Amino acid sequence: MTHKDKTILVVDDQPSLVRLVRDNLESRGFRVTSASDGKKALDIVENDKPDLVVLDIMMPGLDGYEVCRRIREFSTVPIIMLTARNDQESLVHGFEAGADDYIPKPFHANELLARIEAVLRRSEYTEVNKYSPSFTCGDISIDFVRHEVTKKDAIKQLTPTEYRLLYYLAINSGKVMLHADLLTKVWGPEYSSATDYLRVYIRHLRTHLEDKDSEPVYIITVPGVGYVLKCPQVG
Repeated sequence: MTHKDKTILVVDDQPSLVRLVRDNLESRGFRVTSASDGKKALDIVENDKPDLVVLDIMMPGLDGYEVCRRIREFSTVPIIMLTARNDQESLVHGFEAGADDYIPKPFHANELLARIEAVLRRSEYTEVNKYSPSFTCGDISIDFVRHEVTKKDAIKQLTPTEYRLLYYLAINSGKVMLHADLLTKVWGPEYSSATDYLRVYIRHLRTHLEDKDSEPVYIITVPGVGYVLKCPQVG
């Protein structure tokens, strides 16, 4: 992967950690900018449009969860959250706020780099369905070339991870996709057992696509097995 055109925003109130991350990323060819608080981070995302955000959770003022939620109001930029906590509740909270990945402190520089490269690959996802450049399912349409998803002609702003998950459900519509298969295709083989990732992102997709999240007609759960995208009759 070529890094020279990629800018990473590092958001943390610990100068030593920012310096460590900056040195490691710049040595790999990334451009790095930083913010020590949530308000500055929001300004940079809105005005400078970095390619990815590395966002600490525990910060004074706006914490990382709130910053992530506010970024998601206007941007689909990939976000990796950093946290000193490694419990399941914190992980799920981060994904519900809109994070694309999550890494606990302390971490090895190579681990962070690997996560950044994996998330950037998902954000640059260019695979096109070889059989058709578009897909229609009930009121939902997907333009695989533009990566554009609409429902009843309204464009839905999906994050790269949400789009990638929907893509695999769409090209296998009508077929049950196993949890492990979806996790491997969307996040990578090292995530094949991370069902919490999948559960949270299925919930995200349903908020975009379903009229009632609690009564899905498109993305159907097959308990203990996986998910299937079904296409209801329209009209």
